[in-house]
Amino acid sequence: MPENHLKFHSANGKRQLLIIEDEMINRELLRVILSEQYELLFAEDGNTGLRKIKENKDTLSLVLLDLNLPDMHGLDVLKQIKSEEQYSRLPVIVMTAEKEAEVESLTYGAIDFIPKPYPQPKVILARILRTIELSEDRDIIRWTERDQLTGVYNKEYFYRYAAQYDVYHKDTETDAMGIDINHFHMLNERYGRAYGDEVLIKVGEHLREMVNKNGGIVCRKEADTFLIYCAHRTDYSVILKAASKGFTEDHRVRLRMGVYSNVDKTIDIERRFDRAKSAADTVKNQFTKTIAIYDNSLHEAELYAEQLLEDFPKAVAEKQFVVYFQPKFDIRPDAPILSSAEALVRWKHPQLGMVSPGVFIPLFEKNGLIRRLDNYVWKETAAKIAEWKQTLKRSIPVSVNVSRIDIYDDDLVEFLEGLVKENQLDPKELILEITESAYTEDSAQMIRKVEELQQKGFRIEMDDFGSGYSSLNMISTLPIDAIKLDMQFIRNAFREKGNTRLLEVVISLAESLEVPTIAEGVETAEQMLALKGMGCDFVQGYYFSKPLPGNEFEEFVTGKK
Repeated sequence: MPENHLKFHSANGKRQLLIIEDEMINRELLRVILSEQYELLFAEDGNTGLRKIKENKDTLSLVLLDLNLPDMHGLDVLKQIKSEEQYSRLPVIVMTAEKEAEVESLTYGAIDFIPKPYPQPKVILARILRTIELSEDRDIIRWTERDQLTGVYNKEYFYRYAAQYDVYHKDTETDAMGIDINHFHMLNERYGRAYGDEVLIKVGEHLREMVNKNGGIVCRKEADTFLIYCAHRTDYSVILKAASKGFTEDHRVRLRMGVYSNVDKTIDIERRFDRAKSAADTVKNQFTKTIAIYDNSLHEAELYAEQLLEDFPKAVAEKQFVVYFQPKFDIRPDAPILSSAEALVRWKHPQLGMVSPGVFIPLFEKNGLIRRLDNYVWKETAAKIAEWKQTLKRSIPVSVNVSRIDIYDDDLVEFLEGLVKENQLDPKELILEITESAYTEDSAQMIRKVEELQQKGFRIEMDDFGSGYSSLNMISTLPIDAIKLDMQFIRNAFREKGNTRLLEVVISLAESLEVPTIAEGVETAEQMLALKGMGCDFVQGYYFSKPLPGNEFEEFVTGKK
């Protein structure tokens, strides 16, 4: 036997077989034929055979089953083996002198049939080896096509089988569905990875049962995302309810679902599920609505996004992106003093007009273009700071956004250093804003890069603090030079019946660490004075000025506006 057939099968390198046979002479005959190449287990009746299968389910390669047993018929043993999921894939060869039993045995799940009296030993050995190899090949294919945690298809095989389904069902209307678990990363963080895995396993199990019963295929695409491809149906709430089975009383687990109904089969498979995800994202943070259908409005948004992506290179080349500047004021003196500004990018599209940054920035983050846009903004900002030093005869530091994608750029530090040298700036004049969420996603990588930037003389502001990602004690452990309080955090604190206590705690903690605080989104004198009373150091917002294009900002600084 070739060496590759003798690896990893048991302690002695042989595959393990179970022979369920009541006749001693037959057991001994099989021992003589098989013992050189296989490790053998024996059972003299059906119940003993089933017990040994249970005891050795992880190591058995094949069962040889006699049909005439003293305690139960062999077909009943076969039925039990095939009815248990944990044993059902175990290959069984039936041994009997009853010719008419062959079809019945194969019907109940037997892989092959060895007649009695036994044929030549080499025929028995060949049939056993062929059956085992076919079974192992099948298991290897199953292993590679399945998600190992949940047992449903993985993404690659799922897409292949979906395409194959289309080939044989060209005229069948089909649906593409995506199911996500809301805030799944928080489940892992709060309750542990084991709990998160348990949730995924249950969802996968429920969806597999559903498609086995009603038709279709299911996969786990990534993390907490499951995909379903099936014949068109309208009872989507039934599917989501089935997936949520067991979680109804567990308010920690909430699922959402997006559906691309009656798909356009002229577009590729992945695109169909992108549309389902677009629908699911519209109900991401909703409590009352958990199912969304891809419709014309989403289609129009998709076309709009595609146009923005297509127009991006030309927009950069033609400088359609314009940098606006919002002043920041030091409110510690009796009269607030302009201290710096924040750079904010706007897109003046020649056909579409002003494109909201709330649309194009998330789009570019998703599609990997944000790094190029950030580089553009940094260059424009550095040049403008240098220009003001000449025309206004003063240094006005400006903060620029550094996305989490930028942090993974090995050339980031070198690029920023080159930028300040090229424009004859002090690194402290180009302030770097990094969002709170970026710190929490990969804190070790972030800390290393931020410390390196600080060593080069750059100042770092943590942007959007209070947006809900981190804890207060995080401030004391991270290398930051200022904390910028999230606009919504400020608004919630000052809204009617709002509570400023948490705001006071954050400012007080930052003060104790000698880290200044910056409040954005300040709209009234009352808010500004209240923040000053709490010990906040800097403020920006419409109370002082909206974001301004460069020429208007210059007028604001000189008092000519």
